[in-house]
Amino acid sequence: MAKAVTGPPRPTRADLDAARDRTISDVIAAGLRVVFAGINPGLYSAATGYHFARPGNRFWPALHRSGFTERLFRPDEQEQLLGLGLGITNIVARATARADELRPEEFARGASILNEKITRLQPRWLAVVGVTAYRAAFGRPGAAVGPQDGTIGDTRVWALPNPSGLNASWTAPRLAEAFAELREAAGPVDGPQ
Repeated sequence: MAKAVTGPPRPTRADLDAARDRTISDVIAAGLRVVFAGINPGLYSAATGYHFARPGNRFWPALHRSGFTERLFRPDEQEQLLGLGLGITNIVARATARADELRPEEFARGASILNEKITRLQPRWLAVVGVTAYRAAFGRPGAAVGPQDGTIGDTRVWALPNPSGLNASWTAPRLAEAFAELREAAGPVDGPQ
């Protein structure tokens, strides 16, 4: 019997401790349909080098259930998103155990860096994964999930709920629905902007 492919080994406690303040590489290119911007890498993601890698994070299932991907991708398959017109970055680059460890000035600096990336790469949509992070980073205290007013160059902005398993107010089906609304707005891989 063949062994199931499960991806890279789980990081140890020592691996997680050593991952604090690390950064991970963006998965981005010019002209994508959607660039998803997480808040910042968690220790699990920084230890593995993959975005949204912690077991229990619902980003990958939401991408699949919303129709962005035809199958459930593992975090170590993140580079395959580029062929689907999708990319991933973060607002704040440094890894922490919890997002509440980030300082307000880190959000402001991260938003400035993210604006520069988006201006240069011009995806159709920037999707900030975590509406609370979007509010903090972009100074939009009243922002709600969904499309936002204004653009970054020609790029439209969308705020999504945080897919962390700790975000109990967004069930898996509701999360997939929020992602599906963005998928519909983003259009097909080769469709018009």
